Amino acid sequence: MRFSPVLERMPLRPLRCSWHTARMPRPTCPRCQRPLSRCLCALIPDLDSQTRVLILQHPSETAHALNTARLAALGLRNAELQIGEVFDQLSQWLALPGYRACLLFPGDEAIALQPCQADELPLLLVVPDGTWRKARKLLHLNPLLAALPRVSLSAAPTSRYRLRKAPEAGALSTIEAVVSALETVEAPASFQALLRPFDALIDGQIAAMGEHTYRRNHGG
Repeated sequence: MRFSPVLERMPLRPLRCSWHTARMPRPTCPRCQRPLSRCLCALIPDLDSQTRVLILQHPSETAHALNTARLAALGLRNAELQIGEVFDQLSQWLALPGYRACLLFPGDEAIALQPCQADELPLLLVVPDGTWRKARKLLHLNPLLAALPRVSLSAAPTSRYRLRKAPEAGALSTIEAVVSALETVEAPASFQALLRPFDALIDGQIAAMGEHTYRRNHGG
């Protein structure tokens, strides 16, 4: 057998074998999308509400470790999570019979939420999910969304979200905003059970980084 001239002139080099293999992805729960070892499904409630909650999530939030919008949608029977930037079916979602649609988004024109009266149609509460910049982009790309009557939280509680710096005073995570809105509109009903997986998620992240690192980076 003859080697090609090119190969004959090539110097021999020892083969290098690497014993390091790519780390296999951890198996995740198909429902809560958390690692199976940290599945939150046992903590997710099954709550009913008169208010219909439609969460419109920017795609950049889907892979975030602290995806609270998904937890909110899983814990409410009358909730729906849609992911995207341009929502072609938005007009159909907003025209759901028996509801009056409004957008939970702060602003000078936003009206503070009040308890729903017996003679009023229940709300279809549309909640954009993303950073403030991404949420504003959703409104810009979806004129029907921007045209909705806006509502805001009259008295926002202190956020329990200890891993992200709030962009401004009174800012809440998506799941906290949904809980606060529902407890205002449907008072005296409680939706605190929605926060159980959220609290566990935060505690788990802090435990994973270590108390010292958490205190150094977040001032806890």
